Amino acid sequence: MTNDPKTLGLAFLGGIIPSLLWLWFWLREDKKNPEPKGLLTIVFIMGMAAVALVLPIQKAIQDSVSSPDAQLILWASAEEIMKYIAVLAVVYRTNFADEPIDWPIYLITAALGFAALENALFLMKPLSLDQTTVSLLTGQLRFLGSTLLHTVASGILGIAIGISLRLSWFKRQWHLLVGFLFAIALHSLFNFFIIRSGSQDFLEILKVFGFLWVVAIIVMLLFEKVRRMN
Repeated sequence: MTNDPKTLGLAFLGGIIPSLLWLWFWLREDKKNPEPKGLLTIVFIMGMAAVALVLPIQKAIQDSVSSPDAQLILWASAEEIMKYIAVLAVVYRTNFADEPIDWPIYLITAALGFAALENALFLMKPLSLDQTTVSLLTGQLRFLGSTLLHTVASGILGIAIGISLRLSWFKRQWHLLVGFLFAIALHSLFNFFIIRSGSQDFLEILKVFGFLWVVAIIVMLLFEKVRRMN
């Protein structure tokens, strides 16, 4: 990993700017009853910190699991669980997550923090090799893919929790499980098809992104439904 301040700064900006733009979009959807900005900042940072925790877990999975498909599922599971834990670490046993819309907002915020650092780490190698154009276009349009994927997957989980917030304990646990299963399935499928398509098959990559955008639109509609539950 490079120690050049310029490279580190460019990688950090390249990773964080798309996440901040997405965060601005989602917070606008909840502008009538916004969450505390200081708390959102902490959740965003906790999402970034989750990357450092998930990397050794994924390395252990890679070393101990031989099946590539199983690795993808377990990697996706680790990331979704760590983003959820990042939110719990901040809001557990507080009154900051007592409305249905709170959970999608906090989980999406943590997911965008996670994507920001993940993308920054991804950019460091091409930037250190002075491959600026490659860094922006390689990796299957990572800005569009990774950031949107993390947002949508965590949004699904947050919506499931938000919908169940005023139900019985058993139904809340069931919604949590279903939310995790959908988030992990979407994350795994995206990674699987991106890897299968290869970095040169631009048409296949666009098809995968098209599917992800359809899911994103569904999540936006469900987000509005949860917002109206407040």
